[in-house]
Amino acid sequence: MSDTLSGVAVVGSANLDLVVEVARPPRVGETLLGRSGGRFAGGKGLNQAVASARAGAATRFCAAVGRDEAADLLRVALHDAGVEAHLRVAAGVPTGVAHVLALDDGDNSIVVAAGANAELAPDDAVSGVSGAAVVLAQLEVPLDTVAAALRAARAQGALALLNAAPADAVALELLGDVDVLIVNETECETLGGVERLLAAGASAVVRTLGGDGVELHRRAVPVVHVPAFRIDPVDTTGAGDAFCGALAAALAAGEEPVAALLTASAAGAITASYRGANTAELSPAAIADLVAAR
Repeated sequence: MSDTLSGVAVVGSANLDLVVEVARPPRVGETLLGRSGGRFAGGKGLNQAVASARAGAATRFCAAVGRDEAADLLRVALHDAGVEAHLRVAAGVPTGVAHVLALDDGDNSIVVAAGANAELAPDDAVSGVSGAAVVLAQLEVPLDTVAAALRAARAQGALALLNAAPADAVALELLGDVDVLIVNETECETLGGVERLLAAGASAVVRTLGGDGVELHRRAVPVVHVPAFRIDPVDTTGAGDAFCGALAAALAAGEEPVAALLTASAAGAITASYRGANTAELSPAAIADLVAAR
């Protein structure tokens, strides 16, 4: 990374999460009564930006929202987390919405209406990542916008991170501009496996394994496994996003890859210990305490 670059830029989705707690998903044609619910700021991009900031990095977030009350809620959440918001306001399109079923065992089911996320343009991404040491993107916004963000990161000497979620085979076309690809087990399998992802151009593949930890795969280097922190999960909705955001923050701070994975794993564990896709309990001190107690 260039010494003139600093902080993290996240390019991605911003949604209003509508959460209902249920014992199980409903069957077709069935209505269930949830025990409680809430409205939360969400979207993979926003969650990752908030996690990056709460993990200690100067963070900006590039996204698109509607001109509505949901967007106002997201702006407040970003401000409260210390994230610098670069938000395009899309005319005539509502802010994205995610309907989240939070299940008793800590798992979840999610349906997303993209809304304004589909309006985020390549030019927005290029201007949004300028000057950042680490650029982080996902696949919930248009592919050409993600591609522009990754190319701009490479052009300015930043580290380019891609969380290939939701998994889409077109992501393989982007990997020549990706330094670190982050996938879970399902996403990795959908995209053809670790070896295919490395062959397609990714410099490193981080494969998250839930309760079994995380693996770091690189060409001609032994696989590194980082065990998971043992917790009793309350809500796993945002754990993966917290992992990605904290990984970006750790790399921007100059941590070596294995240490950065430990930091990221701790952030994911902390987030999964609370309800909602992001939690104010995530902080550099909380991460340090969990790592020290390992």
